[in-house]
Amino acid sequence: MFVILVYDVNTKRVTKVLKTARKYLYWVQNSVLEGEITEANFVKLKTELLKKINKEEDSIIFYTFRSKNYSKREEYGLKKGGDDSFL
Repeated sequence: MFVILVYDVNTKRVTKVLKTARKYLYWVQNSVLEGEITEANFVKLKTELLKKINKEEDSIIFYTFRSKNYSKREEYGLKKGGDDSFL
């Protein structure tokens, strides 16, 4: 499946959330990651992230698609992310 992850977390937790998400997805730009992921790894990602956030302050949104073929992406301006999934 293809996943887009968008998050808005307290600055105390940004690094932890980003490092966890980058184990599974590619960083695109501030607070946005995307990539192909298996169902099993998607469950692991969600489980790990939910342990790191404060549900009273933070938010995470997952957009899921059957594959990248069912999505369209247009980029303009400065490219912030990359295809590298490692910090």
